[in-house]
Amino acid sequence: MKRILLFSIIVVLLAACGATYNKALKSKDNEYKYKMAEKYYATKKWDKAQTLYDQLFPFYRGTPRFEDMYYKFCYCAYNQRDYMNAENLFKTYVENFPQGPRAVEAEYMRAYCYYKQSPKVDLDQTPTTKAMGLMQTFINTHPTHPKAKEAADIIDVCRGKLEAKEFKAAELYYNLGFYKAAAIAYASVIEAFPDSEKGDEYKLQAIRCYYKYAENSITEKQVERFEKVLSESLDFAERYPNSKFAADVAKFKQLATTNIQNLKNNNEQATSSTQR
Repeated sequence: MKRILLFSIIVVLLAACGATYNKALKSKDNEYKYKMAEKYYATKKWDKAQTLYDQLFPFYRGTPRFEDMYYKFCYCAYNQRDYMNAENLFKTYVENFPQGPRAVEAEYMRAYCYYKQSPKVDLDQTPTTKAMGLMQTFINTHPTHPKAKEAADIIDVCRGKLEAKEFKAAELYYNLGFYKAAAIAYASVIEAFPDSEKGDEYKLQAIRCYYKYAENSITEKQVERFEKVLSESLDFAERYPNSKFAADVAKFKQLATTNIQNLKNNNEQATSSTQR
């Protein structure tokens, strides 16, 4: 019985709320509609507030209220996780109110909306790249703003995601047995992210790929390709003298050296046999 009564009360309340909202939607009294929009915004009923603000814009454009209404309209989209639309709205806010009291906040939020659209590593990272660019612009324009530190942190997160994507691409080439392509891809990660903490790991992977590429090549190409392993090993030693992967690189260097020597010995023996 208590459950039935509670359910009945809820139904009545929902119906009353719906009736109130419908009344506001249909009302010709803009002041009443404005007060209801403000009420819905304050109580986090973003969708209702958004619709009412949108209806009111033609009547309040150019008035002192319009800037505040548009600001809240931006956040209605943002708080509903409609980040694509919110990004465009914050952009429009800055364009319409460049000297407004919340223009800098809107600049940051536009960049943040791109960050919120940043997808999983495996997907297209265009929003991630745009977030980085806009966050860097924000830092350059407002270096002392309280959000500048947060913007820098977000850039680091985005950079890490882009790095992970390039690493996965190189890893895929390796797993498919495309060793030369994998080696070039690992080298590209190093070039694109020279300050990465994993630079020595990527270099080791490139050396491993070059070794496998040489190992699987036709005999006539093997000496040249094992020599590439040696040159990459020397470059590793210069770049990362204190790397924990130094022993692994030394192993590939020794294997490449041994292979080169054996190949040269075989060539000499073949030449000697031919001359006889």
